[in-house]
Amino acid sequence: MAKKKESFKINQKTFTPLPGDIEKKWMLVDAKGKKLGRLATQIAEILKGKDKVYYTPFLDCGNNVVVINAAKIEFSGKKIEQKLYRHHSGYPGGLRERTLAFVFKKDPTFPLRKAVKGMLPKNKLGRKLYRNLRVYVDEKHDQLAQKPEPIKVN
Repeated sequence: MAKKKESFKINQKTFTPLPGDIEKKWMLVDAKGKKLGRLATQIAEILKGKDKVYYTPFLDCGNNVVVINAAKIEFSGKKIEQKLYRHHSGYPGGLRERTLAFVFKKDPTFPLRKAVKGMLPKNKLGRKLYRNLRVYVDEKHDQLAQKPEPIKVN
């Protein structure tokens, strides 16, 4: 008489990290000599947590990012003259267009913050992730107590 094989009950549930399981670190990124778009995509991935093993799209798994030297960021091609930032007040004739050169001269952190914000989800989670970003014009920053570890971005 042949032995009947036992069926093994395999428990294959998807692992979802709990908020206590998520380890958040502080990262320091130097923007000196980096291209705007390429730097923004890498920062957005770090903020979302896509560089971690336990990445979950609906949770804040990412790290906090401190960007220094935003005034020394580079732009490709003729982007500095041709790129426009548009804003409408809601009134007739209320469209305002500003070039990247004008905006960058007024606030060097704005183009990078705007680029990263555009790459994050457009919901409550995206707004929460955006609060984990700190951008500074030069080398000085306020996050010395958090001891951010410098990372190399391409």
